[in-house]
Amino acid sequence: MTRILIVQPDTSDPLGPLGDWLTDAGAELDVRLLPENDLPADLDGYRAVVCLGGGMAAEDDAKHPWLADVRRLLAKAAAKNLPTLGICLGAQLLAVATGGRVEAGPDGPEVGPHLVSKKDAAWTDPLFADLPLVQDVLQFHSDAITRLPPGAELLASSPRYAHQAYRLGRCVYGVQFHIETTPSVVESWAAECPEEAEFARPGSLEHEALVTAHADIEETWRPFAQRFVKLAAGELEAAVASQRTLPLA
Repeated sequence: MTRILIVQPDTSDPLGPLGDWLTDAGAELDVRLLPENDLPADLDGYRAVVCLGGGMAAEDDAKHPWLADVRRLLAKAAAKNLPTLGICLGAQLLAVATGGRVEAGPDGPEVGPHLVSKKDAAWTDPLFADLPLVQDVLQFHSDAITRLPPGAELLASSPRYAHQAYRLGRCVYGVQFHIETTPSVVESWAAECPEEAEFARPGSLEHEALVTAHADIEETWRPFAQRFVKLAAGELEAAVASQRTLPLA
């Protein structure tokens, strides 16, 4: 089995269907819900890391001091070129851990079903190459990655926030959007964060709209998750190394 460490920073954002996609592809998942569960002391024995989202900011250490431990873990994974996937907050934590910048989104929250588009580097990336030009995703964030880490390759973008997906080194990825949600999870977020939900397109957070959106998300991102497991297992070749350098943050 391909053992993958799952870092879950918040009970509100569980692994959801992404967990099924990963296990169906042959992965064994070790889920650590923070702060109830400790993070492992090192990454020995893991073939990959996935860090999920959460309601806190990436550097909100005053309220959540364990975030520093998550950033250190992600920095270790990046330095080891261990296959890694950061999702929403996870992508922000990864960016900060490796020299990028995360700030309150200057154009306000990005919420609801949206589309992102591939950038040039995505067409030769082992995980992104087979994705359609425009991909269905679920957005729910107020902060944004305003500067990518040094050496990062931009893989996907959107009109409001450019840094939607990126790769560090050969196999370390961050995506600003969600692919792991369910309609009920998004509905709970909207209920808990009504001010942010106001930024969604009219009707896009209604139940039937979310059901349709998540069916489209699964069609695109289930194969992506399968490719991630193959990458972790060594069955899929990692990206060609960029000429840029990866900081050992």
